[in-house]
Amino acid sequence: MSNSSTTTDFLLMEISDMRDLQLFYAMIFSLIYLVTVMGNLVIAAVTTLDKSLHTPMYFFLRNLSILDSCYISVTIPKSCMNSLLGTSFISRAGCAAQVFLVLFFAFVEVLFLTMMAHDRFAAICRPLHYPVIMSPRLCVHSTLAALLSGLLYAALHTLNTFRLPFCHSHAVQQLFCDIPSLLKLSCSDTFSNQLMIQISGLVFGSACFIYIIKSYIHIFSTVLRVPVGADRKKAFSTCVPHILVVSVFLSSSFYVYLRPTEMSTGVKGMVLSVFYSVIPPFLNPIIYSLRNEQIKSPIRKLVARVFHPGNILRMKKAFLFQLSHSHVFVNK
Repeated sequence: MSNSSTTTDFLLMEISDMRDLQLFYAMIFSLIYLVTVMGNLVIAAVTTLDKSLHTPMYFFLRNLSILDSCYISVTIPKSCMNSLLGTSFISRAGCAAQVFLVLFFAFVEVLFLTMMAHDRFAAICRPLHYPVIMSPRLCVHSTLAALLSGLLYAALHTLNTFRLPFCHSHAVQQLFCDIPSLLKLSCSDTFSNQLMIQISGLVFGSACFIYIIKSYIHIFSTVLRVPVGADRKKAFSTCVPHILVVSVFLSSSFYVYLRPTEMSTGVKGMVLSVFYSVIPPFLNPIIYSLRNEQIKSPIRKLVARVFHPGNILRMKKAFLFQLSHSHVFVNK
């Protein structure tokens, strides 16, 4: 497109040029999406319904699960739909919405992971002061502050990006719209945009990562002073995967957003974008449910309650009742 005013829509990168592979990848990503959303929503439901889980740790876990369900819903459904329909179109408004929501959810995700590390630090290293450090009021206020700061951060970078004219092309070399890919399409100077996203991302991400690592160093030093037993094993089995997810999330995000736009490569950037947009939401339910007996036990109770033979029989009777009434109505 030679004129920036004519760029009203964009074309997203296709996973493959072969139709069969497009459908195969669409099925794989759809399965990952369904598993991720169901896993996170189950955790959110269990931590809400079980009163024994109404603690700061599970308050943040519930928030993280809801956030992850929303985060992965920004990118994967659109990509899968495009693959199934054989198209790559996305409107300018849809592209702006993706940029804003990805930035917002990623920003808040990092803050929630940092708060959860702080919660574990307070519980293990400062147990006597834990009720004061992680009071319910403080948890709510910190969550609201994270959401508000995420809105401001995402709005700033989204507006700063879409004020630029796009005239080099309208083909985004990514599965979804992100700032580095869009800056490559602009025909104006993008140095200030790159500098702003790099400085803000580096300062924010590094500060959170350093705080998380510092918290876990204190946690590990405290746990190692405890005699070998179930408590030490439990702490390591939860903390190590948490650090791994944070590391994968931040390292892939840093590579995608902090590198110069001239170094952007299509396939490599696409793979790394999947790492920071799909892997953390997918792994978080596994880390915090399969390795946590306090979560597994309520989940088993919830599943048993839902699939109890009496409940299934009542659902079947209700379905047959509705079916018979609709059949009578049609005959009349």
